[in-house]
Amino acid sequence: MGPLVAGFPAARVLVIGDVILDRYVSGHAARLSPEAPIPVLRPTATRATVGGAANVAANIAELGGEAWLIGLVGEDAPASELRRLLAAREGIHPALLAVAGRPTTAKTRFMAGPHQLLRLDEESTEAPAPATVAALCAAVDAALEHVAVVVLSDYAKGVLTDPVLRHVLARAAAAGRIVIADPKRADFAAYRGAAILTPNEAELRLGTRHPAADAAGVEAAGAIALAATEGAAVLVTRSEHGVALLRRDRPALHLPAQAREVADVSGAGDTLVATLAVALAAGADLADAARLANITAGLSVAKQGTATVTAAELLAALHIEDLLATDRKIAAAEEAAARVAAWHAQGLKVGFANGCFDLIHPGHVRLLRAARAACDRLVVALNTDASVRRLKGPTRPVQNETARATVMASLAPVDLVTLFDEDTPIELIRRLRPDVLVKGSDYRIDQVVGGDDVRSWGGRVLLVDLAEGHSTSATIRRMAVPAG
Repeated sequence: MGPLVAGFPAARVLVIGDVILDRYVSGHAARLSPEAPIPVLRPTATRATVGGAANVAANIAELGGEAWLIGLVGEDAPASELRRLLAAREGIHPALLAVAGRPTTAKTRFMAGPHQLLRLDEESTEAPAPATVAALCAAVDAALEHVAVVVLSDYAKGVLTDPVLRHVLARAAAAGRIVIADPKRADFAAYRGAAILTPNEAELRLGTRHPAADAAGVEAAGAIALAATEGAAVLVTRSEHGVALLRRDRPALHLPAQAREVADVSGAGDTLVATLAVALAAGADLADAARLANITAGLSVAKQGTATVTAAELLAALHIEDLLATDRKIAAAEEAAARVAAWHAQGLKVGFANGCFDLIHPGHVRLLRAARAACDRLVVALNTDASVRRLKGPTRPVQNETARATVMASLAPVDLVTLFDEDTPIELIRRLRPDVLVKGSDYRIDQVVGGDDVRSWGGRVLLVDLAEGHSTSATIRRMAVPAG
């Protein structure tokens, strides 16, 4: 997905919602107060950063996109600090409307090491006056012409009132813009018209009045949320259980958590929403956008406090993910059977190819590409080293089964690699019950091992024309001839 990240600088996103100033007072707490049973904090450092909708915008900018940010502040010192912090970042176009008598939302966290002792919230959740609502709507109208995606960053601090939501959703629909709603309302119908909803499990339960303690509960609650919003998808963040992408008339996509170490979950949802928005604005499909968002959320929680994730950090994580994904593609027969059964349960068509695949050449690549084009998931079964020796002689294979499996798993058309020790894969084919059995056109249909079985359960045999002039055995013979 690296090419998608390379396209992030073309992404333009509007973020409207509750901007927050996040302050951190850090220090040491070595004793309790004699006045009350509370720790005494000796401060050693203070810092401030942008939070809420402003943190969504900051993440968009750090990922390489551009953000138009609309929100409310007061006429006070926190507002000045927010403006200063935003001005220091490239890629953000802020429209912060100052409202006399309304405090800027600020959260001050008192920290002893990594532990939070107390949080002080200064805010107003009152709905703004009609004149302020009109100003917010005018700012939205001005920004819409620049963006492809709109994010509703709702922290329930009074910006996204019913009139503002109705205006944004109507204008975005008229302009053909994708709307992502990060909800706080107890009634998801308020976001009707948003294409994508991004609640966490607690918000999903609140908004649907349905338990969402496990995958099945999340899927059922997600269906209720889709009905309420009339949207295309719900992306649910599930803490240590990762995320779940729920779409209309599509199998649920459950992605495991990516965090290797959790330092602080503050702002992780902002990072996820920002990445989802940037990826969609850059042209990603929803599943890939969700995968990227899940990875950046994992990077975010590994950082202390409200944090952003850069495009460089995401690319590094993708590189690691590619290496891990290669390892995860290799499975013993029992695990392979379980994965194939899960794919079949999702309504996916499974293909099966087998062989020694000792030295990968263009003929192999052509066969694998054609095989993957004929199915949704492709399983490649490799002969073990012992099986290859029985078939090819004592000098084969050139590469051992571990090396061959690793190379095969690194190829894009291949979804799963397993090994078999028998001379033919017939027992493995009967166990996996693939829908498509693939061999090269140097075989006849009646020569394909397992062909009759696959056809008996409604599958088919596919013979692929191979590129001429490519053979592992011929390559090995050429290597053995001394240079003259």
